[in-house]
Amino acid sequence: MREGKLVILSAPSGAGKTTIVKHLLKNMPSLLFSVSATSREPRKGEQEGVDYYFLSVDAFTAKIRANEFVEYENVYPGLFYGTLHSEVNRIWELGKDVAIDMDVMGGMHLKEIFGARALSIFIHPPSIEVLEERLRKRGTETEEKIAMRLAKANKEIESAVHFDVVILNDVLEVAIEQVVSKVNEFLSK
Repeated sequence: MREGKLVILSAPSGAGKTTIVKHLLKNMPSLLFSVSATSREPRKGEQEGVDYYFLSVDAFTAKIRANEFVEYENVYPGLFYGTLHSEVNRIWELGKDVAIDMDVMGGMHLKEIFGARALSIFIHPPSIEVLEERLRKRGTETEEKIAMRLAKANKEIESAVHFDVVILNDVLEVAIEQVVSKVNEFLSK
């Protein structure tokens, strides 16, 4: 049996990583999405087990204690995100490769854990101003959350050097094309 691989896309919130991952999944049948767990509330239209596994803080911390996560991060105070062992193994058992979109710290951590089995891609926003505009257009964030995400984005952008590939998402179609090229190259090795 061949050894499964991981394709990790990370970026500051609003940089376009989810849109790019959705394109990969639609056009690359060898990839399956690893559903992450989170302790945040679902946004409008998000579905349990499709977008995330939505857990209470207590349920999330119970899974931490039970060692059910490959990695997890306390992204904001009381707000957890994590990658479940069961999700990664489920995909590999199907003979597929894992595609995952995640926060920057989690992406760096997964790359450390899986090394050459993982391709880490950082989606770089054109500017903080564009990032703020995208977050506002979502209409899902409070002013406080937007400010928190933008402050975090500055630190995350500094971490781009720790990723295998950095793609500027200025023009979405160009960014998608570049990501597809890098992923195809990685998966064909």
